[in-house]
Amino acid sequence: MERDWDLSEVTDGKLYSSSDLAKIGCNDCKGCSACCRNMEQSIILDPYDVYRLTIEGMISINELLATSVELCVVEGFILPVLKMQKNSNACYYLNQEGRCSIHKYRPGICRMFPLGRIYENGTFQYFLQIHECKAENKTKVKIKQWLDTPDCKHYEAFISDWHYFVKEYQNQAMNGKLQGEVLKERNMQLLSIFYLTPYTEQEDFYSQYEERKQLFLS
Repeated sequence: MERDWDLSEVTDGKLYSSSDLAKIGCNDCKGCSACCRNMEQSIILDPYDVYRLTIEGMISINELLATSVELCVVEGFILPVLKMQKNSNACYYLNQEGRCSIHKYRPGICRMFPLGRIYENGTFQYFLQIHECKAENKTKVKIKQWLDTPDCKHYEAFISDWHYFVKEYQNQAMNGKLQGEVLKERNMQLLSIFYLTPYTEQEDFYSQYEERKQLFLS
């Protein structure tokens, strides 16, 4: 999200880094799964999400697309998002006990909730969505700990790079610089290179991402 709105409307008015403490601790949700329901197509997957789902979750990309992931237009570009269950409108991975069945390798958007990211000046900061999580008496938790992601510094550098990388092509699609067959071809290249081509466990994600980015740009 880029800043084109008033922070005071939906946040505590502060911006955070991953080293900061924020009131986000919900005591393991206490069985609440409200944040896993009625999300429509808002859980957009980035390449690291797909890497973790396929490598840690041992779910092939073809299986993901056949079951829990669908392709949707996001600001002019087609990107993968998590599906909701048809009957309950809950996340595909929410089990009958109201718990996340892929919690160890859940997507980054799920990991940071109820935090969001605001992008400015080639980087980003976190903000706290004060009306989203229904839990009461939240405790302060360091954001880096809340994200529960290895090598947080490297991860955040990737998140920033990916956002601005994709945003450039989304802007071109939205303002008509990319359209028709050219837009379709570029979008299919992005999907194929960053999502559909399987990642390998033998090489770290960030090296693979940089290699794929160079391939896309070549």
